[in-house]
Amino acid sequence: MTAMTGYDIPSSPKPGPRAWAQVLIAETKSVARDTAGLIIPIGMPSLLIVAQGAGPSQESVPGTGGRSVFEVFLLPLMLVMVISLIGIVNMPSFLAMYRKEGLLKRLAATPANPAMLLAAQVATSLIQTVIGIALALALSAWMFGLSGPITLWPTIGAFALTCVAMYAAGMVVAAISPTTNAAVAIGLITFFAMGALGGMFGGSQNLPEVLAELGRWLPYGAGVDALQHAWLGKGIPWQRLLALTLATIVGAVSAVRLFRWAR
Repeated sequence: MTAMTGYDIPSSPKPGPRAWAQVLIAETKSVARDTAGLIIPIGMPSLLIVAQGAGPSQESVPGTGGRSVFEVFLLPLMLVMVISLIGIVNMPSFLAMYRKEGLLKRLAATPANPAMLLAAQVATSLIQTVIGIALALALSAWMFGLSGPITLWPTIGAFALTCVAMYAAGMVVAAISPTTNAAVAIGLITFFAMGALGGMFGGSQNLPEVLAELGRWLPYGAGVDALQHAWLGKGIPWQRLLALTLATIVGAVSAVRLFRWAR
């Protein structure tokens, strides 16, 4: 009779679709319970967009089918501002809080992986963003008579690509932030830096050409340009699409590689 020399230890099974769904459902419930945290993604878009629309910006822009200055120039800027704040500042603070409270460390002992939690957090945050912006646009249309985009599907595509690019940047912030305060600080610095180069404080033509060109390749400036072109029925410049795609890929890969369950 031969002696048993060892045992084959089965490896832990990889999480399947059901496990991914369970993480997503748990994250959705956790976010829904934090009613104060819903104010920014759902309430802020209406506040910003309606406040800007109430200003003296209802003059029609020639060649845009009667669309106002607000709709042509300010609306894309406001939409990207909202997406940036939620994706780069609001969403990472939740993950940093989980890390500080030790939830991530406990989750690390399970077959879960960083991509599952990051994807669930992004999905729930994105749902809130879409709801908030939809409410803001509906309110703006009722109050200021928005004409809407000339080409709907390219506009939706530009919006979606801008969202994933901003959330990819936000995932990097979440991956490297040890505390909630650090996540907010890093997120705000990133938000204002990209916004300043992308025209948030004035047209990028007022910046030195080198900085203006850099801003057009960062997610904020690229998102504003892409949304504006799509809204007016113009072809989106391939440089803006490339910039948003690269930001998404680099941000997502970097976030997964840099993510730590505890610090």
